[in-house]
Amino acid sequence: MREDGRESSNIEDRRGLRMGGRGIIGGGLGAIVMAVIAMLLGVDPAVVLNQLVNLAPPEQQAQPVPLNPEEERLKKFIAVVLADTEDTWGEIFQKSGGHYEQPTLVLFSGQVESACGFAQAAMGPFYCPGDHKLYLDMSFFNDLAARHNAPGDFAQAYVIAHEVGHHVQNLLGIADRVYQARQRGNPARNNQLQVHMELQADCFAGVWANHADKSRQILEPGDIEEALAAASGVGDDRLQKQARGYVVPESFTHGSSEQRMRWFSIGIKTGDPKQCDTFKTGKL
Repeated sequence: MREDGRESSNIEDRRGLRMGGRGIIGGGLGAIVMAVIAMLLGVDPAVVLNQLVNLAPPEQQAQPVPLNPEEERLKKFIAVVLADTEDTWGEIFQKSGGHYEQPTLVLFSGQVESACGFAQAAMGPFYCPGDHKLYLDMSFFNDLAARHNAPGDFAQAYVIAHEVGHHVQNLLGIADRVYQARQRGNPARNNQLQVHMELQADCFAGVWANHADKSRQILEPGDIEEALAAASGVGDDRLQKQARGYVVPESFTHGSSEQRMRWFSIGIKTGDPKQCDTFKTGKL
């Protein structure tokens, strides 16, 4: 992917900020919230809860972030991708008579506090609808390449665009409708609703790539393959196979590798958000 272009100013750099006991919103309530989010992300909630026990002292201290040329290059790349999503979704919303509210992307290292509670890097990137912010520990990209076999800058761009997709769902009221439905559903139905949400975010990521390439020629040879590798690498079936040695489709929360690749492909081929309605399709 081309790395030149406008850089977003909506980057909040919290790397080096050590969170203390006050970082857990509402004490035990914050821990419960983050444990639930961990389950939705496919992370063992026990890992999160165990890490919460070993927090830093109550104060919050900003530690100097050593200047790392590679991280600074990556930060610039992230800012360019975020700016590109701003331009793309701004145009799409404007054409439909709406206004796109730009989200903030928070860079953190190790652990972070959000309006959704306290999070560890082990949970991976996430979007918090409570504060309209995306949260990312850049070390996740190392994990993406090594553990999920998805190296490359466009694999990284896909991750950012996917989280922006959740922001779009929030602005369109989709996230709220799904939340209300989950309040009335059973665990199996709730998992299915979450799969619909994640696959739609994958499709929205593809929509971004389609529009951005047409207007700004961002794609380079191999980029789409990198994004598909990332979508495949974080499929529920692949993650469960790695962690447990077997697959339990009923417990999926993000969709299979095939589903995630297919919905990203729908988005990038059509460039039409209306084709991303995973809630009305007969086949996920």
